[in-house]
Amino acid sequence: MKKIVLIFGLISGLIVSILMGCTLLLADRIGSGHSMALGYTIMVASFLLIYFGIRSYRDNVLLGRISFGRAFACGILIALIATVCYVAMWEILYFNFMPHFMDGYFAAQVRRVQAAGLDSAATAAQVAAILRSQQAYQNPLVNMAYTFMEPLPVGLLVTLISAAVLRRGAPTQGGESTDRASASTRLA
Repeated sequence: MKKIVLIFGLISGLIVSILMGCTLLLADRIGSGHSMALGYTIMVASFLLIYFGIRSYRDNVLLGRISFGRAFACGILIALIATVCYVAMWEILYFNFMPHFMDGYFAAQVRRVQAAGLDSAATAAQVAAILRSQQAYQNPLVNMAYTFMEPLPVGLLVTLISAAVLRRGAPTQGGESTDRASASTRLA
């Protein structure tokens, strides 16, 4: 499983990292809303390799049978490797080439709070919290934690779906897998 997880995880990580870098170059031209939608679309597309990794493991190593748990373990490891690649790419880009990239994001949050019509004490408290977050984001460990949480839920969802779709039990006496036999029994 190690070889398959590494191969599919690194390919997925390479795809999501390179395309994330390209998306950052286009962020000013396409706007933050479209940029975010494009970013998550890229994550889903790169995490499709989880499906193919699980299928390769099932078909080539386990002779066509895999439990949900083993499929999930394979898929989540692929997702974790790809996510680590994504985080590494963001850390390199952010701290070396675009250290002020998030300033616009935090400024938009401050403007949103100021336009919300809250009383001055509540506005000041929320603005102070945003400014503390902005300062904390300059810490590489905090930055990594925030960045890690961007693609991981997408990878988890793709892993769950792939594991459910690809699971296949041991063959029964009739030649069908136990999953298919139980499904046909439920339908009858």
